[in-house]
Amino acid sequence: MLALGACGGSEPVGGPPPAAAPAAPAGGPLDLGGVCPATVVMQQDWQPQAEHGAMYSLVGPDRTIDAAAKAVRGSLVAQGVDTGVDIEIRPGGPSVGFQPVSSLMALDDSIVLGAVNTDLAIAAAATTPTVAVVSQITTSPLMLMWDPASHPGAQTLRDVAASGVPVVTSEPVVTALLEKQGIITPAQVDTSYEGTPARFVSDPRILQQGYVTAEPYLYEHEIAEWGKPVGNQKLADYGYTVYPEPLAVRADRLEQLRPCLGKLVPIMQRAVLGYLADPGPANALIVQLVEAYQTGWTYSPGLADFAVRTMREQGLVTDDPASGVFGRFDPARMEQIVTTFGPLMQAQGAAEIPAADSLYTNEFIDESIRMG
Repeated sequence: MLALGACGGSEPVGGPPPAAAPAAPAGGPLDLGGVCPATVVMQQDWQPQAEHGAMYSLVGPDRTIDAAAKAVRGSLVAQGVDTGVDIEIRPGGPSVGFQPVSSLMALDDSIVLGAVNTDLAIAAAATTPTVAVVSQITTSPLMLMWDPASHPGAQTLRDVAASGVPVVTSEPVVTALLEKQGIITPAQVDTSYEGTPARFVSDPRILQQGYVTAEPYLYEHEIAEWGKPVGNQKLADYGYTVYPEPLAVRADRLEQLRPCLGKLVPIMQRAVLGYLADPGPANALIVQLVEAYQTGWTYSPGLADFAVRTMREQGLVTDDPASGVFGRFDPARMEQIVTTFGPLMQAQGAAEIPAADSLYTNEFIDESIRMG
């Protein structure tokens, strides 16, 4: 059980003192001491959830949870050894006033890695540029969902959209992408989605944003007002090809962090694969953090298990199809992403469309790391 002080400060996890992980061999690939900051701060873009499992799998057993600051800290333990530095993981979303990760990184030099979706990196390139260094999830789990009873016979989101119903999202780029393809009309666009089930439950005709790793389970098993399956289709099937939550560094710190990234990026590559193979410990920590942070977000063990199963079964996390290397960015895909999403982000206020090769690097990827 988590022991929290009355002031909401940092407290260790209760129970007997944890056994310390053995130290990484000095100078070896897992020894980050002297090449990385003493505390490797990682910034997520949303609340703790299974999609962030690789990060949380690296927090050692000596961790402390700071409920007030919304952070977990501990030794950075990779492949069973203490790397010689600490890790701190910070959630995004309401914990940071919904600020974009690139903006947080621009304000705080302590953040080493941040999760920055490729479309958001395009939007921020002129003001708060970042460089993605490793991909975690290959295909976006973002989807649109519908009520099968309200749309009998509908097999795809295109089928449902053809009926003219509202498309309720919080992501203007999604509706812009669908408009561009003629799948929806401007009259169907509704960007008022605030993340609760109230609208869908009261008006099940709509198409609503969600994630294939969350809402299908939530609506069937945890939202009592609904309690039945929903239809859904990934937006990746309609050209939403961005890399979701790749880990990035601030562009002006790339050179400074280069020695660290040479070791840290392969650790992150292996952490994703290790988490998918054995998600239990990290999922338990994720659930514990959600309970401790008390932001109104809820996350059950059942949902965490469902998310991992969905990532596996739907192939959301795979080796890079072009190279067969896990965590690597495909240059052709990055060019296509900028060609597709650059004009959409510019129409929504982005100052310029960046060159694709300014948004990522494969320099630190260990090409021997593969899922197979």
